[in-house]
Amino acid sequence: MATPQNTIAIVYDYDQTLSPSYMQDETVFPAFGIDGQRFWARCSELVRDNGYDNELAYMKVLLDTLGMDRPTNEQLKSLGERLNFYKGLPEMFDQFADGLLTEEHLSHGINVEHYIISSGLKVLIDGSRLAPYVRAVFGCEFDEDDQGRIAFPKRVISHTQKTQYLFRINKGFLDMSQDVNDHMEPEIRPIPFPNMIYIGDGPTDVPCFTVMKKNGGQAIAVYNPDDPLRVGFKKCYQLSTHADRVKHIAPSDFRPNTHLRMLLERMVEEIADRIVAERRTAIETGTVRAPKH
Repeated sequence: MATPQNTIAIVYDYDQTLSPSYMQDETVFPAFGIDGQRFWARCSELVRDNGYDNELAYMKVLLDTLGMDRPTNEQLKSLGERLNFYKGLPEMFDQFADGLLTEEHLSHGINVEHYIISSGLKVLIDGSRLAPYVRAVFGCEFDEDDQGRIAFPKRVISHTQKTQYLFRINKGFLDMSQDVNDHMEPEIRPIPFPNMIYIGDGPTDVPCFTVMKKNGGQAIAVYNPDDPLRVGFKKCYQLSTHADRVKHIAPSDFRPNTHLRMLLERMVEEIADRIVAERRTAIETGTVRAPKH
């Protein structure tokens, strides 16, 4: 039996997409007196000289740097309150909840959900002002030792592994105990890819951009409009103009009437209109006309 595919999912990367800063720089480093420049230099050494994955490198260096002063996950979560975001956040989520969909869309049970897939620390986002608005957050996680302190990487999400979580959203497998590789027919997947929009900031999002493009979803590459060197803009321009990874690029400004905001609103509107049209067609084709006398 087909599943009502009436949910629209907007999926966000975090660092440089929702925030102009890297989450560790804003929260963990000041709280524990860590020198950010030395920290990231050590991470680069592990990647360059020892063949580490980027995410495992920063998780190892964080544990090494903290030593016996390792916090609990709950303490890290409390630091998430310090995270700052691009203009318009988290206000956009409230505005989307109130006035994004029309009465007709709502009458068909259409709704919008928000998800974050990050190679940063999930626990920091869980403690942030964004958490109440997000259906699920996927990110790197630490397990804890007998004293409750962070002790070992529990989950690591690299930029290539982020695509797995797009399929989790697609299939509704938000519980990590569910095997995302289990077969599921397209008509019973809760959120088909044409109902999804992915927002990321650059080359590390290319695998997700590719999945969206291949499966009929939408994607937007965003950049920091206040960067005087235009590094982010150049990356997005390359992805759009030369690499053909995304159709749309926009400044990371989520306030009403900005380019990004209008793109998001229009994409949601088009998806919702298509769902309504498909429902009407299904009703019409499934209705057997009574014979006329």
